[in-house]
Amino acid sequence: MTVDKKNWNLQPDVAMSPEVANEVAKVACALKSLSAYTTFAIEREDCPEDLQKIVEEGLEAMARIFVW
Repeated sequence: MTVDKKNWNLQPDVAMSPEVANEVAKVACALKSLSAYTTFAIEREDCPEDLQKIVEEGLEAMARIFVW
């Protein structure tokens, strides 16, 4: 059996099953990737302002759930 190493932990006041936490973590990782893309696009000045705001709000939400 392979044990997957995770690079996150739940915040102390967050309670969810390990299965749900793993699925939410997948979304969080995708959001972090989108954040990297958005940062690149901002540097090129072709990122819509609303996309930047959505990504920032999503990252803030994930920070309330996970410790990275």
